[in-house]
Amino acid sequence: MNTSVIRFSFAPNVSLADAEASLLLAAVATEGLLGETAVRLDLAYFVDAPRRAILVDGTSEVGFVAVRIFTQLLAREFGGSAFEVLRIGSPGNRFQGNGSGRISGAAA
Repeated sequence: MNTSVIRFSFAPNVSLADAEASLLLAAVATEGLLGETAVRLDLAYFVDAPRRAILVDGTSEVGFVAVRIFTQLLAREFGGSAFEVLRIGSPGNRFQGNGSGRISGAAA
């Protein structure tokens, strides 16, 4: 199983709201593959506006699939040079899912 949190960092010309909308679209696509319940339970993310980043918990199959879809959607919408992807390691106890698909309490 993957044990990474994935950080997507965005160029200044990319709207974080639009990037988050792309992540939500990736979540819908992931639901089609793995089911709504799995996504509701296992997909967690955090929008770090001051750092112009979105962190996605990739430790589950759901997160791993969503990250792959999200990456492709970003490349299509904004271009490959508009964002960077970095695997930053295990979330440990730093992240707590709150049932809404968002991570509460992020450390980057």
